[in-house]
Amino acid sequence: MLTINHTEAEGTMIDGTSRGDGTGEILKAQQWRWSRNLGAWYIPRSRDVAPKTARINATRAALEAAGFNVTVTIRAGVRGMAESEADRAQRQADRVDALDAKVERKTAEEDAADRRAHELANRYPMGQPILVGHHSESRHRRDLARTQAASTAAVEAYRETQRAKAKADAARSTTDSRYNPGRIARRIDALEADLRRAQRARDGVTQSLRTNEAGKLELGNFPATGDYRAELDDSIERLTTQITYWKDVREAQEADGKKLYTRADIKPGYHVQVCGRWWKVKRVNAKSVSCETEYSWTDTVKYDSITSARNPETGEVIAPGSAAA
Repeated sequence: MLTINHTEAEGTMIDGTSRGDGTGEILKAQQWRWSRNLGAWYIPRSRDVAPKTARINATRAALEAAGFNVTVTIRAGVRGMAESEADRAQRQADRVDALDAKVERKTAEEDAADRRAHELANRYPMGQPILVGHHSESRHRRDLARTQAASTAAVEAYRETQRAKAKADAARSTTDSRYNPGRIARRIDALEADLRRAQRARDGVTQSLRTNEAGKLELGNFPATGDYRAELDDSIERLTTQITYWKDVREAQEADGKKLYTRADIKPGYHVQVCGRWWKVKRVNAKSVSCETEYSWTDTVKYDSITSARNPETGEVIAPGSAAA
């Protein structure tokens, strides 16, 4: 018996499979992945999202067509963002620990292989050729092969160490980057846009078009119904929960002094820094500034992308929120 389980915290996984039972190819075809850490197949990116019923049903049908008995258990419901983010941070911390352990392990393997290569090479004077026909010929050839193998193992262990270090460094900075004030501001904008789209799709939008003879002709998207409306309601609830959480985080950051630039802080003629490059502001807009380029047009930069600003006339560095101080 195979059981497909979905929960908010764990995502969608399947229990009851075993190596060589024929389920692997079916699950791969349905875009499932195998996790060595979990010891189970799972649907990627299925935590803290609505259950992907289309893929779950397609997987069930494919497995049953192959002769397997399958049950599906879905425990849906939006859980709190604080709990979700805490779990995410813990998983990231666990990943960093695992990668750091791999770095230590591979470094030890590299050192051991390197020592072994040097020990074998030092058995013979530098540059000594193989004495063909001598009783040492076979041993010398074996030692050369072992030296080459040990050197190759040391190089490969070094490469794996560097790859693991890079992954560990990236994983270590992920959580901090996720809570970068500018990134959060952009995330809130994106979530609010998604929320508006979902609300329009659920509630329907009616447009009026005038014609020469008939007057006004009503066209548009009408309110969603059935399963589609239920999916939209779920999306709206999730988006609302996320927006509330991230707005609370930004308020806390603002109170802690982590402010972002606004229209009040920047004036035409100021220089602003974006991605390490300085630009001269030509025009100040509601949500962005227009900056001069070496071409005939301007580039638009949103306030949450500005990392520094200064007044070129006085040399004063303008701090975020300083205009309201």
